[in-house]
Amino acid sequence: MKLFRSTVLMLAILGIAACSSTSETSTTSTTSTISTPSVTEAEPTSTVATSSQISTFTAEVWADNWFALYVNGELVGEDSVAITTERSFNAETITFTASYPLTIAMITKDFKETDSGLEYIGEPNQQMGDGGFVAQFTDTATGEIIATTNGDWRGLVIQTAPLNVECEKSADPDTDCQFETLDEPANWTSSNFDDSSWANATSYLADEVGVKDGYNEIMWDSTAEIIWGPNLNTNNTILWRTRIPLL
Repeated sequence: MKLFRSTVLMLAILGIAACSSTSETSTTSTTSTISTPSVTEAEPTSTVATSSQISTFTAEVWADNWFALYVNGELVGEDSVAITTERSFNAETITFTASYPLTIAMITKDFKETDSGLEYIGEPNQQMGDGGFVAQFTDTATGEIIATTNGDWRGLVIQTAPLNVECEKSADPDTDCQFETLDEPANWTSSNFDDSSWANATSYLADEVGVKDGYNEIMWDSTAEIIWGPNLNTNNTILWRTRIPLL
């Protein structure tokens, strides 16, 4: 009788040991399954790293008369000839580093002596000026032109003059000419600024703008268009924006 009880006891101990072994195997398998998603979750990190990689770009710009260039909210260059220079027609090449996607923001100004919007004030050729600019952007690593100015760019005219164009030959244009000046919107150069209410650019032919010094020094891509506001003569200061996605 004691022998039978010992046998039963031994079998019970072996059974408990077997259950314990099975439980440990199940836990190991669960840990392995959990570790698999961690590998999958790591993949987006690689994508983010690619989009944030710093690259080098070249901007080529011709403006009548002046511009400043911002990329992702940072000033990266501006026209080397001051806007106070009456005939400041020139082309600029600016090299900068940034990461995709790129938000390109620019301010362009046509020369004017005063808020009247006129130039050559008091001279026989006193007149309204006209603006216009063209730009193209190249990824220097690939040599690919990634953006050019065209009608898809968004613009906001913040200085218009004269509103009454009949004052063009006035002997006292600062008194007779009317103008409108708007403040620059806060954070308008930043990537998250909403420009959906801005108007699309108007494209012009080179002859309409009367391109001058510097324009022919650059080999413009066939897609690069000269753009400005809807009125070449009275739109004097314009803010611009466009976005270049991750290629």
